[in-house]
Amino acid sequence: MALFKLEPAFKDYLWGGTRLRDEYGKKCDFDKVAESWELSCHKDGESVIADGEFKGLTLSQYIEKEGKAVLGTACERFESFPILIKLIDAKDNLSVQVHPDNEYAQRVEGEYGKTEMWYVVDCDEGAELLYGFKHEISKEEFAKRIMDNTLLEVTNNVPVHKGDVFFIRSGTLHAIGKGILIAEIQQNSNTTYRIYDYGRVGKDGKPRELHIEKAKEVTKLAPAEQYPETPVEQKDGYDIKLLSKCEYFTTYRVNVSDKAELEADKTSFNSILVLEGEPVITCGGESVSAVKGDSVFLSAASGSYTVSGKCTFVLTKIDRV
Repeated sequence: MALFKLEPAFKDYLWGGTRLRDEYGKKCDFDKVAESWELSCHKDGESVIADGEFKGLTLSQYIEKEGKAVLGTACERFESFPILIKLIDAKDNLSVQVHPDNEYAQRVEGEYGKTEMWYVVDCDEGAELLYGFKHEISKEEFAKRIMDNTLLEVTNNVPVHKGDVFFIRSGTLHAIGKGILIAEIQQNSNTTYRIYDYGRVGKDGKPRELHIEKAKEVTKLAPAEQYPETPVEQKDGYDIKLLSKCEYFTTYRVNVSDKAELEADKTSFNSILVLEGEPVITCGGESVSAVKGDSVFLSAASGSYTVSGKCTFVLTKIDRV
């Protein structure tokens, strides 16, 4: 078994804020801390093991050293580590964007496509995000509205509240709005096609690159797929709610009032992203103390483990299809 905390990689995109440093204790020297990549084997930003026997190794180095069995049998179908988990602090609006599916991304970009899920950790009053279209439109209308800057007239803006969940299948037009802090669970990909960016410029003083032709090829010109609401299951000492389940990841929100008894079986590793509280995670005689914002990894087949202390966290694993 293996149980350890991870140190994230950071991104200082121009729309980011400072909450991840100020409120979540992230140690980063960037002026803006837009994203922390909490569980990542992606070449654009790897997480690093923070403690224990494997301290200092990147997550991918650990997997190479110990073998892919640490990821679980459900991960055998993936050529590389399947997911990427982030915290995202949107001080300003993100660009209107879309992600391709696997077939297109592997053919054109040489990596996975991106299906993702957003869990709203916190948000300002009145905050909104963009989620698909109000109604189905044609390719001709899509192209015309991009050219004449009227695209936002037909996109679907949704008011958000703490605890809201959005499932974003590849091909879904989307954008996080300002004043929203999100936990994002996604496929292991960094391919994004920007369609509209509010006329902003990057650090070089030039408008950021748009990817309109590629976006035209992959965008689903319809309302977003709605993931069905699931009930909260009450357990002894905690409750658990399924947030999303797809071929790439299964994610739960767990509220612990006393202690949660969970298991990392041979099917999948378990990832814990702490959103509130100061839990202690104990497995096989080893314990890790965590605080708000920490990411904890348990290898597959670690067995039963406990999360003790009042807290809220997002639990992610991979299920068989």
